[in-house]
Amino acid sequence: MERILVKDTTKKIGKKVLLKGWINNLRDHGKISFIDLRDRSGIIQVFATSELSNQVHTQSAVEIEGEIKNRPEKLINPNLETGKIEVEASKLTVISKSRELPIDMGKEELELELPTLLDLRPLTLKNPKQTQIFKIQAEIAKNFRDAAEALDCTEIFVPTISASATEGGAEVFNIKYYDKEAFLTQSPQLYKQIMVGVFERVYTISHAYRAEPSITTRHLSEVVQLDCEIGFIDGFEELLNALEFVGKSLVKVGVKEKPLVSTKIPRLKLREAQKIIEERTGRNLTKEMDLNPEDEIEICAWAQEVHKSDFVTITHFPTKKRAFYTMPDPEEPEYSLSYDLLFRGIEISSGSQRINDYDTLVKAIKERSLNPKDFEMYLTAFEYGMPLEGGFSFGLERLTMKLLNLQNVREASLFPRDMKRVDKLL
Repeated sequence: MERILVKDTTKKIGKKVLLKGWINNLRDHGKISFIDLRDRSGIIQVFATSELSNQVHTQSAVEIEGEIKNRPEKLINPNLETGKIEVEASKLTVISKSRELPIDMGKEELELELPTLLDLRPLTLKNPKQTQIFKIQAEIAKNFRDAAEALDCTEIFVPTISASATEGGAEVFNIKYYDKEAFLTQSPQLYKQIMVGVFERVYTISHAYRAEPSITTRHLSEVVQLDCEIGFIDGFEELLNALEFVGKSLVKVGVKEKPLVSTKIPRLKLREAQKIIEERTGRNLTKEMDLNPEDEIEICAWAQEVHKSDFVTITHFPTKKRAFYTMPDPEEPEYSLSYDLLFRGIEISSGSQRINDYDTLVKAIKERSLNPKDFEMYLTAFEYGMPLEGGFSFGLERLTMKLLNLQNVREASLFPRDMKRVDKLL
């Protein structure tokens, strides 16, 4: 008999089928048992005799033969796609028997402290609530690819080992590369800019590494970035339009609490945002060169109240606080043609128009006390005709966290890395 998936069982009422999957939950009622069988497509209830079910534990991998039947009306489960049917098992074969579980996996929501949830990741990810996080995350990544290709970008694949620190500073991981020194990339920035000189418009999904000496609910040492870089732009406005188009596209996923997405996302210069925050809170932010987490929450609350938008775009951050490749605003050189996209109280994307002139770029590198020789490969691209260009980068884990109202970004990472964790706590 050929195996079918759980999702196809609703079309097989009255027929005998073969299912394969894991025992998600097992409820023993003496002579009979009810099994929740899980495969990649969903969950279905199986009715089995104790003779069949007494040989297995929860999470065992099994195959089950049986007949699909309608459930009695009073036993219908409206929370399952297969809630109106069940399988009456005639045969149960154990493919791989699970050991006794160290935690209770039978509950809809795992009641575990975060360290335990992460230490037992190969097991806890099997919980449907946990699985759903990463199904949504996969949907976000697909939406990103679709949006980037709608902008006519070509997908590229960039290295995560670099000869230089992308943005300078101390927050980089030095690695021994054979008998030389190298770095884990802080972002795909330099490589995607090089590729603008080849394909004009590019996008990439890549890993990035930040040796940030802090443990917060919003930072990881290794993240997944969703990056676009666009050449031959007509100006700053085109970049903002592209940023917001992609941002809106990413949140079109199957979540219960649908994001507030206005037709036009509100845009504010940093100074304008700080003035609004001061009016709302009394805090004077005129000397601040960025928004802190409290400020991001406040300006997002303003966007929700005034513009019915979970998004708000902040532009024109001080030039000296942005990376060396960021283009200063020609009208106000102390401020840059840069932007952050905030969503539900947190920055989920950052970017800018870039310096595309070789000599100006070399000067900017030197002004940051960096050595142009460390950027030789990158700078070569600007010696041979780099158009006006710019781009942006979304943080996959942060966006997942905010879409699903998770409390910690580690919950949105399959196997999170931070100062105290590589797989397990260090």
